[in-house]
Amino acid sequence: MKLTGGQIVARALKEYGVEYVAGVPGHGIWSLFDAFLESGSQIPFIQVMHEQSAVHMADGYFRASGKPMACSTSIGPGATNTIIGLATCYTDSIPAFYVSGGPATHMKGHGVMQELERQQENAFPRITEQVTKRVYKVGRVDELPFIMHRAFNTMLSGRPGPVHVEVPMDLQTEAADVTIHPLASRMAIGVAYPDPVAVERAAALLLSAERPVIIAGGGAISANASEALLALAEKVGAAVSSTWNGKGAFPEDHPLSIGAVGQTGTACGNRITASADVVMSVGCRFTDWSASSYRKGASFSIPPGKLIHVDLDHHEIGKNYPTEVGIVADARATLEAMLALISDQQASRALSRRDRFHADVRKAKAEWEEMLAPRRDSNESPFTSQRPLGALRKVMDRSGIILAGSGNTQGAVKQTFPVYEPRTHLTSGSFSPMGWAVPAALGAKLAQPDRQVVAVVGDGDFMMSLPEMGTAVMNDIPAVFLVQNNRGYMSIRGGQRKFMGRHVGSEFNHHKGNGEPYTANIAEVAKNFGMEAWKVEDSADLEKTLKAALDSNAPALVEVTTSRDAAGPFVTGWWDFPSPAYYEKEQAEYAAGRELEQHM
Repeated sequence: MKLTGGQIVARALKEYGVEYVAGVPGHGIWSLFDAFLESGSQIPFIQVMHEQSAVHMADGYFRASGKPMACSTSIGPGATNTIIGLATCYTDSIPAFYVSGGPATHMKGHGVMQELERQQENAFPRITEQVTKRVYKVGRVDELPFIMHRAFNTMLSGRPGPVHVEVPMDLQTEAADVTIHPLASRMAIGVAYPDPVAVERAAALLLSAERPVIIAGGGAISANASEALLALAEKVGAAVSSTWNGKGAFPEDHPLSIGAVGQTGTACGNRITASADVVMSVGCRFTDWSASSYRKGASFSIPPGKLIHVDLDHHEIGKNYPTEVGIVADARATLEAMLALISDQQASRALSRRDRFHADVRKAKAEWEEMLAPRRDSNESPFTSQRPLGALRKVMDRSGIILAGSGNTQGAVKQTFPVYEPRTHLTSGSFSPMGWAVPAALGAKLAQPDRQVVAVVGDGDFMMSLPEMGTAVMNDIPAVFLVQNNRGYMSIRGGQRKFMGRHVGSEFNHHKGNGEPYTANIAEVAKNFGMEAWKVEDSADLEKTLKAALDSNAPALVEVTTSRDAAGPFVTGWWDFPSPAYYEKEQAEYAAGRELEQHM
């Protein structure tokens, strides 16, 4: 059939199962956008207020559903605004289909408006090459069907991630006789299965352990491995911890759950994983935050602990820790193969040796609860970061979805808010940009309209994507935004104070005059956007207000006044961060910690 370049993109997206496209129009893409109104390629278009938010929305949509969403922009500044969103998807292995306009083929290199061409003609794809799995530049209309199925194959196969397709303005409008290739016949069938010898070695090592721990990373969720993870942990009596992106892979009310690991992990999670003699990592990259910057005894001790490392990407095996067994394979397939190999008799013998280990797990969890409870259950005002989270957990459905913004809220949610199912805790774990959670929550709600969706953000984070309240209202997306207003970038201030004893640029204050704290009346701003909104300053009002927001079935915001001091997450691990040379005491402390790092 004869289709324009824009129609080819739109029709392929529709036939490949894409249900929404988010973006901002511009002269470089409006011909392609017009195709979303054509019969056979009609896809609902979500107009956002900032192009970065379009990618974050697609990001949240996939994390909540496991299905890709598309995002699209014009050329020039509209396109470059997507880089933070693409980098977030790339570092967290999240598929997102990004299509942009480009200079017309007969205009490249001539310096048309919004073209980057001083070093290379049309240089923008050179930028996205660093934050996507692959960039596809279209040279002819009739090659677009091929590019579309290759882009989806790249995006979804192996270690997933975002792709960028650039369609020049003239090729959006030109037509050719083409066929949209069925995606099913262009994709790999099945998953990457583990080597049987490696599985046998891993199973023997796990069974021989005295203190086995399984670490669930984001790959465990992407592979839909939660059921197999639960079965294996129960079969061999292994404790289970998680990274930021792995939170939810294992139910956190299970006796074997020890919470999160890392710099802001739970105290019990770090203590148990650091003392493990065998660690089995499932879809975890061992970033510095999830491994406490590799300081021995802070989160892990490898060696002497032995590591079974399961990952779909060979690049990650042995990168930060030496492995006893490295397995490049799908997480679920690997766990299921181990389950099949371990007999009930073998499992029973292993479990018979776990009584002391399990008693230690219970003791560590009880000590963590004693540490956490005073902040989570505090009635002081302004609130601790944990108090609103405790209230939210009481009124939110077990299967509700929580999104954590960056900074103090990210760590507080990680430590304080238990989740029980995969894809119910979403956060930008590796790149961790401010401004992610609000648009990502809108994407999550589009993906899971029957589930409660709450984004928990600090006021500094919220300000980065505040205009998307308009997107929520215009499109009637009933997500809830819980804004912890502590009048600044308190996570940054806390780090500055820890490493340098003072801070700069991290408080919102009236800098001319009396220096009093500054804040916008966020709840009133939300009302002016057309949202349901409340401001809570009394702990007695927390639960009922949060419940009202959830029950409103409308875009809603709850602003809670949060303390600037002693309000963030507990720092239970370690972070490799030096102090300037003129801080001699802090430098000496840093040097002692760095001596214990194991990654080198």
